[in-house]
Amino acid sequence: MRSKVAVGVAGAAGAMALAVALAVPATASPAAPQAPSGPKVASGMMTAMQRDLGLTPAQAKTRMAQEATARTAGTTLRKQLGQRYGGSYFDKATGKLVVGVTNAADAAAVKKAGARAVTVKNTEAALNSAKSKLDAARASAPKTVGAWYTDVRTNRLVVTAKRSADLTKIRQWAAKSGSSAVAIQKVAQTPRELEDLVGGHAWYGTNFRCSVGFNAEGADAKYMITAGHCTGEGGNAYGDQAATNEIGPMEGTINEQGDYGFVKVTGSGWTLTPKVEGSDQNVAGSQASEVGASVCRSGSTTNWHCGEVQELNASVQYPDVTVTGLTGTNVCAEPGDSGGSFISADQAQGVTSGGSGDCSSGGTTYFQPINEALDAKSLKLTTG
Repeated sequence: MRSKVAVGVAGAAGAMALAVALAVPATASPAAPQAPSGPKVASGMMTAMQRDLGLTPAQAKTRMAQEATARTAGTTLRKQLGQRYGGSYFDKATGKLVVGVTNAADAAAVKKAGARAVTVKNTEAALNSAKSKLDAARASAPKTVGAWYTDVRTNRLVVTAKRSADLTKIRQWAAKSGSSAVAIQKVAQTPRELEDLVGGHAWYGTNFRCSVGFNAEGADAKYMITAGHCTGEGGNAYGDQAATNEIGPMEGTINEQGDYGFVKVTGSGWTLTPKVEGSDQNVAGSQASEVGASVCRSGSTTNWHCGEVQELNASVQYPDVTVTGLTGTNVCAEPGDSGGSFISADQAQGVTSGGSGDCSSGGTTYFQPINEALDAKSLKLTTG
């Protein structure tokens, strides 16, 4: 990890700062017990968490500390149990990680790690294998299908579809998974990419506006990471609609393997900083959050909004392409927010890909996990 992260133009009007927050442990008072210590987040993110999750500042602080513990436990147990791992999620009611197991010995290991064990029929590996078969059959998926993913809470493979969909055709397609643990869930809208063709701030291509995600450095270059469907047309990215503040050339596109893109930072006056747009939040790392954990998003259209992680490894059928390996959330987003930062406390999670709904009615938003993007170019996340 380096000590820098977002992109910003020094002295330029409408400068673009990218960000996410650094943790500063809170100190408990001997006289009056306080919430568990955890990341100290920027005011914009804290306000959004209180508004969108219905939390007080103390409750938000407690939850982030509990989620940090759950992330660590999940990483440890996933390695320890290997193919026997039954999936996991964060239970906000108890503040603990819940882990699926298929035998008593693994239940004891889960309890020892400070998590709660529940008995499940299907391992995470088995559900992911069934999902992979649907991924392989994505070309024949009915257009009314929105996404498919493994649901760790119900221990099933879920396929979402429009309310008007022909369920017979969808069931026939879903049967290609070879699994009996498939559930079809009807939704009001199916996802679309969140690109915008109108002016604003954030960063710009020739005829569109998107949002900055995170910054990173490679062996010989610096990059801004964003959504691949924003950078797919190539050309140069700019910090203003008038195309006077050049950031650098775009690369990457949206395809079956992911929705991440890069802007090579070659323009003068741009500095990588550890910030997320609209706050003084610093990024400290990129440890992935569990299902059920809180997550917040910053974008150039709707600013800060928060919610929870709903599913991992989702395959999403957009109008022109199906993308696998996305993370689904109930955070709202709108056109122009594409590429923006998703973060849990001080841990970078990913960049906004697309979704359904808006920030008036709510909806589902998917993000591209950041670690996959970093690995694709052997980059180190800029951190503070």
